[in-house]
Order: sequence, then structure tokens, then C-alpha cells
Amino acid sequence: MDSSETSTPEQPTASTNAAAIADLLGNPTAQRERVGGSPRRGWTWLLLLLPVLLAGVFLFPRLLEFLPDTNQAADLTGMPLYTVQRRDLQITVTEEGSLVSDENVDITCDVAGGATIIWLVDDGDRVAEGMDIVKLDASVLSENATAQKIAYEKARALMIQADKDYAAAKIAVEEYREGLFKKDLRTAESNVTATTERLQATENTLAYGERMFRKGYITPQQLEAQKSAVARAKLDLGTAEISLDVLTKFTKPKMTTELESVRDSAEARLESEKAALELEKIKLERLESELLKCTIKAPQDGLVIYANSRSRDRETEIKEGTSVKERQVILQLPDLTKMRADVEVHESKVDEISPGMPAIVRVQDLKFSGVVTSVANRPESNWFSTAKKYVVGVRIDGKSEALRPGFTAEATIIVADLQDVIAVPVAAVIEDSEEFVCAVKQGEGFEQRVVTLGKSDDRFVEIVQGLEEGELVFLNPETVLAASLSRDQEQTLEWSGRPGTNE
Repeated sequence: MDSSETSTPEQPTASTNAAAIADLLGNPTAQRERVGGSPRRGWTWLLLLLPVLLAGVFLFPRLLEFLPDTNQAADLTGMPLYTVQRRDLQITVTEEGSLVSDENVDITCDVAGGATIIWLVDDGDRVAEGMDIVKLDASVLSENATAQKIAYEKARALMIQADKDYAAAKIAVEEYREGLFKKDLRTAESNVTATTERLQATENTLAYGERMFRKGYITPQQLEAQKSAVARAKLDLGTAEISLDVLTKFTKPKMTTELESVRDSAEARLESEKAALELEKIKLERLESELLKCTIKAPQDGLVIYANSRSRDRETEIKEGTSVKERQVILQLPDLTKMRADVEVHESKVDEISPGMPAIVRVQDLKFSGVVTSVANRPESNWFSTAKKYVVGVRIDGKSEALRPGFTAEATIIVADLQDVIAVPVAAVIEDSEEFVCAVKQGEGFEQRVVTLGKSDDRFVEIVQGLEEGELVFLNPETVLAASLSRDQEQTLEWSGRPGTNE
């Protein structure tokens, strides 16, 4: 290396570099004085290190040329740029989901308390009206129905007996009123009449006997006998009259009351047995109805779909052997002419969607127009992800025999259709704290610009304020702005270390 290169003002002088190296290695004389070694041995080491030191003095400036200069401005040449311009921007949300029918006939378990599925038609089969599609376990219900039939027949026997007893009790009341009482009354009245006639006869005999006694034709004993006969006749008449009076005043009311009480009790017992029989009949009919519900028939022609959701675990999914609850949906017969796509939208986008928005639904290689009909109020539960997603229903306009419930569908919902707005690629905007910024090209450098964003899709974002049409923005603002920040920090450190500064 010649002397002209080593004396260039931009490079350190040999004496300066030698002093620096000597400062790093230490003063050999001082080292010798501290250690107390031989002077000849110190000079020997210095002569050995002298070529190395001289090589470092001349090569050090050249090595500095290859080190990066942090104070040099960032080279923006070749960095991708985008010209700010106006464009039409269609804001869409595209999500995947599955097809379902807007109108379904739900096949539910109507057995009280639920039951176990022992057989069901295959998922996806076509069925005709009246065909058996589900059979539920009916063994317990069958036993209960048999026991209930026995209880019903016993109740019916008791009701029949109570009915006969009531009929007999009613007849007994009428029998006494119209038969027995009248007979007893006539007997009593006949006795009164007979005793009255006997009394009259004995009195006539006594009057005749008294005449005959006065004439001396009969003895005193005969006259006394005739008087005794009159007295007995009077007693018999009194007894007959008392019997008639007891019969009409006491016996008739008492017997009527007793017989009516028996009749009324029999009637009450009959009503009780009727109610018991009706209750047992209702129980029997309910069990028989439950037995009929264990065999479910297709209410109409259609395609069978198992009522399994994605959140259902394997133990409760619809299959043979699964226990289902009362009113739980087992199968569905969807209307294939009225289909919709249920797609899951992330919580960050769901607020942008509302019913009535147009959409495009893609199923396999088919494309249909559609419209948003519903937005769920609560997110779907998902054990495998913490992301919250809401189900959005998109009705499909049009019919196709190829559509089936469960098919994968992709819905593109048109959130907004912006016309002639300033928009830039999303890669041209970064977030800085709570603001959004762009790197705008200014001559050979750039300017950090705060912008106000509008709506965006996956590629472009609307710029409401901050950019003008025709300006150039860097598509890698993070790199440009990060280089600027690094250079500013280094300049601050450089000025703070120079002599003559206040810091």
C-alpha cells in the first residue's frame, strides 16, 4: 500500500492507529517496570509483534470501508410503490358454512320421558309417506300397558257391580213405596175394620144377653163372658188402630229413608267407580298411545337428514342405541326447494353484516345469488377454538336438484359497494399506536403520513382522509419507517458524543 493512500484525510494516520493499538496492548516499558523482567526480553517481544502492528495500521482503514455506515440515508431505490388513485371498491365478507333447508319437517321423540333408538332409516335415504323411519324401545311401555289393562279390567268389574247395586237400591225404594208399604197399610186398615166389626158384634151380643139375663134365660156367668168379649174386641180395635198409625207415621218414613240412603250410597259408589274406571282407561290409552309413538312413520315424502350438529358429541349423536329426550328432534325432512347457507362469521366482521344484504353462494361448481336473512345474536360454541364466530343465514335464490343439506357452501356477502373512492392496498398501511400511517414518497425521501381509514376488503382499504390522488406510497412502509427511526436514533447519539456539545 503506497503512502498516498495512508495519508488520506478521511482515514486515520499510522501514528494514531499505532497509539490506539499500543493503548489496547499496554506500554511495554511500564509492563517491564511492573514485572521487573529483563530489558532484552521486552525488546525481543516488541520486535516480534512489530510486523503484526504495522499490518494492522495499514489494513484497519480499508476494513472500515466495508463496515455499514449507520449514518448513511436509507436507500429507497427499488422499493415497491403504488400510485394513489380512485377506484370502485366492493367490500365483501367471504366465509364457509353448510347448506340447510329453510323449511324442515322435524321428526321428534314424543314418548314421555324419552326412549332409546333401536332402529332408524339411513341418513340421506329417500322415504315415502307412511313408511317406518324410526323405532324406539317399547319393552318397558309394553309391560306397563299390560299391567294397566289388568287394572282397567278390575276397575270395570267394580264399576259394573256398583251399577247393579245402585239399580237394586233404586228398585228397593220403589218396591217399598209402591208395594210393601201399600200392602202393610192395607193389612193394618183391614185389621182395624175387622176389629171394629168384632167389637160391634160383641156389643150386639152383650145387649141381647143383658135382655136375656133379665128374663132369666142366661146365667150371670154367660153375661160376664159376653162382657169380656166386648172388652177384648175393644182392645183388638185399639191395637189395630195403633198399628195403622205407627205404619203411616213412623215405619214408612224410616224404611223410605233407609232405602233411599242405600240407593244414594250405591249411586255415589257407582260414580266413584266410573271415575276410577275412566282414570284407568286414560292411563291405558296413554300407554297404548306411547306404544304407537315408538314406531315413527314418515309424515310426507322426502329426504332423511339426521339431526346432528357440529357441536354434538359422539355419545349424543343420532344413531342406533342413543337415548333421546322427549321432544328432541331425531330426523328432519327438508324442503329441498327452499335452501340456505349457514356460514360462520368472525366476531370482528359480524357487526358489518345485516339482514337484506346481497350475497353470492357457491356450492361445488354452482353459483347462486342470495340474500342475508338472519344474523345470530350469540356465537357458536366450539370446543376446539377460542375464536368467536356467529352464524349468518343466507337464503339461496333459485332451485337445483343437486343441492343437499350438509353440502359445503361458500357465501360472499356484499357489505358495501363503494364507487370512485381513494383506495390503496392494505400492505401500504400500518398501525402506529392508535393511528394508521403510510410512507408517502417525497422526492428522494419519504414522509410519514397519518391517514383515516374507511371500509376495506382483503386487498384494498378506503382512505377517507390523508392521501391525495396521484401520490406515491410505499408498499412496505414498515421497512421504510423502521429505517428512519433507526437513523434518527443514531444521529442523536452521534451529536450527544461530539466535543463542544452541551450534553
